[in-house]
Amino acid sequence: MTSRFDESICESLASELEADLLKLYGPNMFGKSLYIALGYGSGEAFRQAVSRKTVPIPVFSIDKRKGKFALTKDVARWSAKQRLERVINEEEVE
Repeated sequence: MTSRFDESICESLASELEADLLKLYGPNMFGKSLYIALGYGSGEAFRQAVSRKTVPIPVFSIDKRKGKFALTKDVARWSAKQRLERVINEEEVE
């Protein structure tokens, strides 16, 4: 596969995921839904990643709100990319 082909597949998958996530969470994700979607086992693990600046997508604060937020679009793109990278790696091993 060429990288251009991979990008179109990634964008297609990301669009599908984004549509599903938007229905569930709206344009921003936060709290348990955010840290679970990013693969963190607990809120504390997510907080550690935030403090170490190792969260794989941009997170931000909102005035007068607790916690960190991320765009649903960013979560969908990251998730799609993770999935496709695993598929490509598995194909290379075979």
